[in-house]
Amino acid sequence: MMHTVHTVIAGLVVFGIVVFVHEMGHYLAARWRGVQVDVFSIGFGPVLTSWQDRVGTKWQISLLPLGGYVKLHGFENRPDAPAEEGDENAFNRKSVLSRALVTVAGPVFNFLLTIILFAVLLSCFGKPEAKPDIGSLAPNGAASRAGLKLGDEITKLDGHRILSIGDIQAQVAAHPGAVMQVSVMREGKELELPVTLDRLTQDGHEVGRLGVGFMLKHGAPLPVYKAIPAAFGQTWDMCANMLEGIWQIVSGQRSAKQLSGTIGIIHMSGQAVDYGMASAIGFVALLSLNLGLINLFPVPMLDGGHLLFYGCEAILGRPLSERTQGYALQFGLLLVVALFVFSTVNDLRGLGVFHWLFAHRG
Repeated sequence: MMHTVHTVIAGLVVFGIVVFVHEMGHYLAARWRGVQVDVFSIGFGPVLTSWQDRVGTKWQISLLPLGGYVKLHGFENRPDAPAEEGDENAFNRKSVLSRALVTVAGPVFNFLLTIILFAVLLSCFGKPEAKPDIGSLAPNGAASRAGLKLGDEITKLDGHRILSIGDIQAQVAAHPGAVMQVSVMREGKELELPVTLDRLTQDGHEVGRLGVGFMLKHGAPLPVYKAIPAAFGQTWDMCANMLEGIWQIVSGQRSAKQLSGTIGIIHMSGQAVDYGMASAIGFVALLSLNLGLINLFPVPMLDGGHLLFYGCEAILGRPLSERTQGYALQFGLLLVVALFVFSTVNDLRGLGVFHWLFAHRG
């Protein structure tokens, strides 16, 4: 019980750090562009504590620590709305460029946090590289029965290029008992072997298991002048991998059951903290990168959706009609809520909640 509480608290702290950095990006950009910030909140719901600074911003900590927000004065109003007295510092009175800069600053700060943390990891701990080369085989496991050998490099699963070790683990876990075509490089030749995945009960639900261990290579710590450009490169590579993974889910090439929501993220954050400082830093970096990248998607309700509106306004010379924006925002809200519900169900299933509920009925 105490370990579970510790995991949840650690996960909430990690999640809170990433959200705080995102909202701080919006806040600082708003101050730079002369926009009044009415509220800076960590969490949602009833306010636990609050204070007001000298420029009139109310800082608050709320009961539900599952995100946060910055409330900009005049954000809800259209740029062509009638001006009111004292609105010179309102968001809707600023130029398209200023509004776009304030909006994009949140994701940009997430990217900067990722780069900084990757640079810290590379300069302090080096770069541990888990290679998709088989370093061990479980006796009579799925891989061993199928003829995979030590030293084989896994290149594809069911014909799709793998993105990382985590990608292999996620795809295998999502298909317990399935027959998966595993492509490997062996002595310079590519082979494709059908592997019937094992079934393993974990936290009350079944997951697939390949029965292999991967080789891990520890790199030497890099000097700072090398760690910084390497961190930029690693951030770029991770962005490309994430986008490819999302596309494979959207196009049906892999199961959407791999999507995690807030509960799953908090659970994984707590586990990462348990594994030590390097693991915790790496997870915060990846979580920050995810938040920044996803927020740039051109979906109304997200930062990317607002940037799309501002782009249309800049091209047309006027904001989109209130009706058009209203329909777009309703669609965006519906999509975000649907994804939230779907990912939450995935999280609860992954944690074995449904199995526990049905097992205790009656």
